[in-house]
Amino acid sequence: MARVIEVIKVGKTYPHPSGPVYALDNISFSVEDGQFVSIVGPSGCGKSTLLQILSGLLNATDGEVKVDGRLVTSPVPGTIAVVFQEALLLPWKTALANVELPLELRGVATEQRRRRSLEMLDLVGLTHAVGRYPHELSGGMRQRVSIARGLAPDPRIVMMDEPFGSLDEQTRTRMGDELLRIWETTRKTIILITHSLSEAIYLSDVVEVMGRDPGRILEEVRIDLPRPRRLDMMGSEVFGQLRNRIWHLIGDQAGTTVD
Repeated sequence: MARVIEVIKVGKTYPHPSGPVYALDNISFSVEDGQFVSIVGPSGCGKSTLLQILSGLLNATDGEVKVDGRLVTSPVPGTIAVVFQEALLLPWKTALANVELPLELRGVATEQRRRRSLEMLDLVGLTHAVGRYPHELSGGMRQRVSIARGLAPDPRIVMMDEPFGSLDEQTRTRMGDELLRIWETTRKTIILITHSLSEAIYLSDVVEVMGRDPGRILEEVRIDLPRPRRLDMMGSEVFGQLRNRIWHLIGDQAGTTVD
């Protein structure tokens, strides 16, 4: 498969009276078209900072990010969509209107954006909720609206920053399966930030494991589990070995916080 994202020796520093603070250092990896990649690591290792750089929301101090060979230095809304931990829906707009919003901002005709938005809400299983307002939706439903909104402009790449972090465990597991179904349907390239090692292994083709002080890639772990994935795989010996491998990679990071 062709490489769609190239991360080349990316570093990020912040000024400080006692000297520069190194948030990220010498990060390099690539993502192939249609891959599902997760990034895990201890709290404070710079996962969210890295995602902001990959999506063009933040500039790197060193190195570069390329998408299809083009340098990323600012947001690329037609190519990269970002889904955050909070759904960030407009409370005065219905689910449908929230999904339509990025298309409306791009000047897409009313009928066309309505049709596309209804298709995306159907994709995430919310056809019955198109007229509901955010306060009438559960946390999982709001996050699905957020995913539909991200998919509406038909981006090539979807970047997700701990999108299920605020959900209870049962809902989070269901949302993981829902995300897999969406990925299998659309074959978008997905990059997911998560604290959950099990979630990363279950969903991904590749897991990038980060350390901290400064944030860096410790190892790239290929997930050779068959697809389609099933929840009972989490109890398998291979799954346990993968989880233990990743856990030990980051386990010597002081103050590690992973699930």
